[in-house]
Amino acid sequence: MLKDKISGFVDTILSVEGISACALISRDGIVAGKSLDRQMNEPWFGALSATILASAESMANLTRMPSTDSVTIRCSDAVIMVMSAGEKFLVATILQRSTDPAKVHDQLVSISKTIGKAM
Repeated sequence: MLKDKISGFVDTILSVEGISACALISRDGIVAGKSLDRQMNEPWFGALSATILASAESMANLTRMPSTDSVTIRCSDAVIMVMSAGEKFLVATILQRSTDPAKVHDQLVSISKTIGKAM
């Protein structure tokens, strides 16, 4: 049942135009579900995604700013977006080069809130 729910969330995330790959990751960095379009060390990807989001949240706290809900990493040929999905999970996505991260962000916020409530 949980595996099917996670698989459904991965499919929903991938339905957002411009997302080429994604993973649903626990806050401690364990990949719970994924659809990745490239060869990579998945455990390392999960751990780094969790670390990046936790570091951004800590930095926001340190500077007395509201807690951040996402981090965007812009590379030369892609964009990586890591977003909170409640207290237990986060979503890591890889966007296609031509995709507008702001458009994806708005859609991903809604999906991430749904995941956070369900998990």
